[in-house]
Amino acid sequence: MIKLGITGGIGSGKSYVARMLSQKGFAVYDTDSEAKRLMISDTDIRRGLIELLGPEVYSGEKLNKPLLANYLFATEENAARINSIVHPCVKRDFLRWAAARSNDELVVLESAILYESGFEDVVDYVVTVYAPLEIRISRAMERDHSTAEQVKERIASQMDEDLKCSRADFVVINDGRSLLPQLENLLKALKNGKGGREACVCRM
Repeated sequence: MIKLGITGGIGSGKSYVARMLSQKGFAVYDTDSEAKRLMISDTDIRRGLIELLGPEVYSGEKLNKPLLANYLFATEENAARINSIVHPCVKRDFLRWAAARSNDELVVLESAILYESGFEDVVDYVVTVYAPLEIRISRAMERDHSTAEQVKERIASQMDEDLKCSRADFVVINDGRSLLPQLENLLKALKNGKGGREACVCRM
């Protein structure tokens, strides 16, 4: 089995590429939605959040999202504390999920913060989905009904796209050109056991 990580910044089309792979029959693990699920169901996360924020962080089976958000976004140190509780459990859950699909040739982990969270440690290859800044801003404004300034602030808070591309094994360019041939080349390269810069789908 090959574990493939997919990442990309706001408006890059990362989720769209993951959906295309899902439509081809590959199982996709969305770390964002799974982390939200685990913050309710995982006993280690619940224990860690209660120790950090107090029992009021939960109300029965519901997470006190305003309390969590106020703490999370107050400082980078606070965010790091939350991440140190959540991310190891998401990694563990992904590995369990992948092990249950041991007959699959390829499984996909989708994460906007793949490098920042250390998820690259649990995948074999990483694909960065790249789009020019202007296109990303336009897409995010349309999708989230945000202003250009709001989108730019969110982009500025994320890891630099050029750095993501330089660290990735493969780069898919999503600027209006066809994605299907790039994904076919990606799957072919993975099947042949080729990774690294020389086997990139596209490279700027």
